[in-house]
Amino acid sequence: MLYAVGDIHGEREMLDELLQLLPLRSDDRLVFLGDYVDRGPDAYGVVERLLALRDERPCVFLLGNHESMLLDFLGWESPAYFGGDAFLANGGARTLASYGYFGAARPDPRDFKLPPAHAEFFRELELHHVEGDYLFVHAGLGREQLVQNDLAYALRRARPEDLLWNRSTGELPHRLGVTIIYGHTPQPDFSVRWNPPFSIGIDTGAVYGGRLTAIRLPDETLFQV
Repeated sequence: MLYAVGDIHGEREMLDELLQLLPLRSDDRLVFLGDYVDRGPDAYGVVERLLALRDERPCVFLLGNHESMLLDFLGWESPAYFGGDAFLANGGARTLASYGYFGAARPDPRDFKLPPAHAEFFRELELHHVEGDYLFVHAGLGREQLVQNDLAYALRRARPEDLLWNRSTGELPHRLGVTIIYGHTPQPDFSVRWNPPFSIGIDTGAVYGGRLTAIRLPDETLFQV
């Protein structure tokens, strides 16, 4: 089975509870949809737990817009890293605190170094993942991709801005031949965004008082804490 996990946002305790709840077998795989950091209290602990989990079973980790902002803030360069000027306004201070950033005599992002294993983790985050009948992205696709009927072509033309930030297309129909599993945009009531066969949104507002959600595929069973 394949499990997808929604936005964690530094909620290490909720992540631990969710992983304990999942009836994982030795051949099960996990896909995490990004936003491991910011707003919640323990971004460092979340990454530590994910690194340990990666050693236990196959995992795919996607880049979220909050990782993109963090890495841009720290001066990393990539077309997928941007928005660093908005990092602190979007809960970034709690991430920096969890990494001991403010313990420096003069905190400066140009001098700050992530732990090597964490730096490798962030560097290897993916923008999208396709497995079986599912496409996994953090936020969504652009409207120009949704009218394509060739998934590989659509992903080649997809922009990081849409994959990481788009909130307008998650519930639109498309012709890509897959169900899109995404996070990023919680409902006002923190419920799952069901829109089969086109998409399922599983950011259920864990850091806002909602739940942390995983969905098992292909039977589309939910697990929540």
